[in-house]
Amino acid sequence: MCGIVAYLGQKTAQPILIEGRKRLEDRGYDSAGIALIVDGSIKTHKTAGRITALEGILPEKQEVTGLGIGHTRWATHGKPNTINAHPHTDYTGKVTLAHN
Repeated sequence: MCGIVAYLGQKTAQPILIEGRKRLEDRGYDSAGIALIVDGSIKTHKTAGRITALEGILPEKQEVTGLGIGHTRWATHGKPNTINAHPHTDYTGKVTLAHN
Protein backbone atom coordinates (compact mmCIF):
# COMPACT_ATOMS: atom_id res chain seq x y z
CA MET A 1 0.00 0.00 0.00
CA CYS A 2 1.00 3.59 -0.57
CA GLY A 3 -0.57 6.99 -0.29
CA ILE A 4 -0.45 9.59 -3.04
CA VAL A 5 -1.68 13.18 -2.89
CA ALA A 6 -1.44 16.05 -5.37
CA TYR A 7 -2.24 19.73 -5.27
CA LEU A 8 -2.82 22.36 -7.94
CA GLY A 9 -4.14 25.71 -6.81
CA GLN A 10 -3.53 29.21 -5.54
CA LYS A 11 -2.23 28.25 -2.08
CA THR A 12 1.32 27.16 -1.23
CA ALA A 13 1.46 23.44 -2.07
CA GLN A 14 4.05 22.23 0.47
CA PRO A 15 1.94 22.43 3.66
CA ILE A 16 -1.08 20.96 1.86
CA LEU A 17 1.01 18.03 0.62
CA ILE A 18 2.50 17.42 4.08
CA GLU A 19 -0.95 17.47 5.70
CA GLY A 20 -2.24 15.11 3.01
CA ARG A 21 0.70 12.79 3.66
CA LYS A 22 -0.07 12.78 7.40
CA ARG A 23 -3.70 11.84 6.73
CA LEU A 24 -2.57 8.92 4.57
CA GLU A 25 0.45 7.85 6.63
CA ASP A 26 -1.26 4.60 7.67
CA ARG A 27 -0.99 3.59 3.99
CA GLY A 28 2.80 3.79 4.11
CA TYR A 29 5.41 4.72 6.66
CA ASP A 30 8.69 3.35 5.25
CA SER A 31 9.49 6.52 3.28
CA ALA A 32 7.94 9.80 2.25
CA GLY A 33 8.53 12.50 -0.32
CA ILE A 34 7.17 15.50 -2.16
CA ALA A 35 7.95 17.07 -5.52
CA LEU A 36 7.17 20.70 -6.33
CA ILE A 37 7.35 22.76 -9.49
CA VAL A 38 9.36 25.85 -8.50
CA ASP A 39 10.20 28.46 -11.16
CA GLY A 40 9.77 25.86 -13.91
CA SER A 41 12.03 23.25 -12.27
CA ILE A 42 11.16 20.14 -10.28
CA LYS A 43 12.32 20.21 -6.65
CA THR A 44 12.13 16.80 -4.96
CA HIS A 45 12.54 16.10 -1.26
CA LYS A 46 12.35 12.50 -0.06
CA THR A 47 13.71 10.28 2.67
CA ALA A 48 13.34 6.93 4.37
CA GLY A 49 11.15 6.98 7.46
CA ARG A 50 7.94 8.63 8.51
CA ILE A 51 6.57 12.04 7.55
CA THR A 52 8.39 13.63 10.49
CA ALA A 53 11.67 12.55 8.85
CA LEU A 54 10.58 14.28 5.64
CA GLU A 55 9.65 17.44 7.54
CA GLY A 56 13.16 17.40 9.03
CA ILE A 57 14.84 17.68 5.61
CA LEU A 58 12.57 20.31 4.05
CA PRO A 59 14.03 23.80 3.60
CA GLU A 60 13.10 26.20 6.42
CA LYS A 61 11.73 28.65 3.89
CA GLN A 62 8.84 27.05 2.01
CA GLU A 63 9.18 26.94 -1.72
CA VAL A 64 6.41 29.09 -3.18
CA THR A 65 4.40 27.11 -5.69
CA GLY A 66 0.85 25.92 -6.15
CA LEU A 67 1.72 22.61 -7.82
CA GLY A 68 3.10 19.40 -6.34
CA ILE A 69 2.72 15.71 -5.55
CA GLY A 70 3.46 13.74 -2.40
CA HIS A 71 3.86 10.07 -1.54
CA THR A 72 4.18 7.78 1.45
CA ARG A 73 5.49 4.27 0.82
CA TRP A 74 4.98 0.91 2.38
CA ALA A 75 7.86 -1.13 0.94
CA THR A 76 6.47 -4.31 -0.56
CA HIS A 77 9.27 -4.46 -3.14
CA GLY A 78 12.74 -3.00 -2.64
CA LYS A 79 14.33 -1.72 0.53
CA PRO A 80 12.74 1.14 2.49
CA ASN A 81 15.43 3.73 1.75
CA THR A 82 15.77 7.18 0.21
CA ILE A 83 16.64 5.86 -3.26
CA ASN A 84 13.41 3.84 -3.41
CA ALA A 85 11.30 6.64 -1.90
CA HIS A 86 8.88 8.40 -4.24
CA PRO A 87 8.41 10.64 -6.13
CA HIS A 88 10.88 9.40 -8.73
CA THR A 89 12.41 11.74 -11.30
CA ASP A 90 13.75 10.68 -14.68
CA TYR A 91 17.37 11.27 -15.66
CA THR A 92 16.48 14.50 -17.51
CA GLY A 93 14.85 16.03 -14.43
CA LYS A 94 11.78 16.89 -16.49
CA VAL A 95 9.38 14.11 -15.42
CA THR A 96 8.47 13.18 -11.83
CA LEU A 97 5.92 10.60 -10.74
CA ALA A 98 4.62 8.66 -7.78
CA HIS A 99 2.95 5.29 -8.26
CA ASN A 100 1.29 2.57 -6.23
